[in-house]
Amino acid sequence: MKQFFLFLTIVIAFASINATELIANANLPADTATISFTETTHDYGTIKKGSDGLCVFTFKNTGKIPVVLSNVQASCGCTTPTWPREPVLAGKSGEITVKYNTANIGGFQKTITVNSNAKTVVLTIKGSVQE
Repeated sequence: MKQFFLFLTIVIAFASINATELIANANLPADTATISFTETTHDYGTIKKGSDGLCVFTFKNTGKIPVVLSNVQASCGCTTPTWPREPVLAGKSGEITVKYNTANIGGFQKTITVNSNAKTVVLTIKGSVQE
């Protein structure tokens, strides 16, 4: 009998957790766009002058409608972002590639502002370029 009550308690606990997730997702308006990045900061560490300054930020559309990146802008001209111009469908992933000009010696910290129909996200790159 004790095993039955323990089993029943576990089943009820799992059912309530799943119901909570379903209710949370069901409460999102049908026109909600949501974007989630795996990381928002990339640390190059110490790199050599003239080395490859590429990094990639991966994101996923976790909403119900396509995510459209309307603009992706770096805080200075030494950083160049590229991003998907087509909508990223619900459940799909996309990438923002950032190239930092490693001809500039010294420490750096730059931001890349991502504007979309989901929200505005600020990405950061940082590191130090040595001779």
